[in-house]
Amino acid sequence: MNTLKIIKKEGYTIIEMNRGKVNAINYEMVQELRQVFSEIENDKTVKGAILTGQPNYFSAGLDLIELFQYDKKQIEEFFHVFGALFIELMQITKPLISAITGHSPAGGCVLAVATDNRIMADGEHYIIGLNEVAVNIQISQNLIETYAFWIGEGLASRYIMEGKLLNGKEALSVGLVDELVPLDQVLPRAEAKMKHYLKADQEILLNTKSKLRKNLHGKLDFNAENSLKEAATLWWKPEIRAKMEAYVKSFSNKKK
Repeated sequence: MNTLKIIKKEGYTIIEMNRGKVNAINYEMVQELRQVFSEIENDKTVKGAILTGQPNYFSAGLDLIELFQYDKKQIEEFFHVFGALFIELMQITKPLISAITGHSPAGGCVLAVATDNRIMADGEHYIIGLNEVAVNIQISQNLIETYAFWIGEGLASRYIMEGKLLNGKEALSVGLVDELVPLDQVLPRAEAKMKHYLKADQEILLNTKSKLRKNLHGKLDFNAENSLKEAATLWWKPEIRAKMEAYVKSFSNKKK
């Protein structure tokens, strides 16, 4: 694995995103995440998984600098596999926890809301939320439904439209995250939560997770090709490309 660090524990697996300082999501990371979670879902010895990041960053979202260089075929394939990853995470039958070690906007939040629990590092400067509209990326109906599942339809509608990013206390107050703990306690707290789950009868636990998500799954399109093609098509809209290019240049200059 080039973008992930896999830590196997007794009964569960920790997946640490490990791609540079901010864990920006690119095609390679998406495919590696899909592979790892597929293996976890099909391994009877693994009862659950924890997805985490590095200190100060869970994931800063999509790697727009790399994605901006993709040609039309590559960007269409990227949105396809990223959408597939989200659906696959939503369909995992085993307990899945996000140990959010810092910033988690946009794509980082996409990964987090697919999990059963979100434990986030406490800190006013850490942010989480779906700001796709603000950065000119088309959001999918599946993601809208899932966001609304956690924070309610009214808040989801307002927050998505304005591209609102929330600090930890705001996220906790609306139910987007379950707990705020000091940064160095995020992963230990997630592990404690996982060990609690593993004490339950596993057939009952998995059945219960399925029942809890039944209504949400009924709203999702598990073959969301049209939505993904829409995102890939709008990516090439001239005015969006111009804004994206300005962002990429600005960000690239900051790194120099």
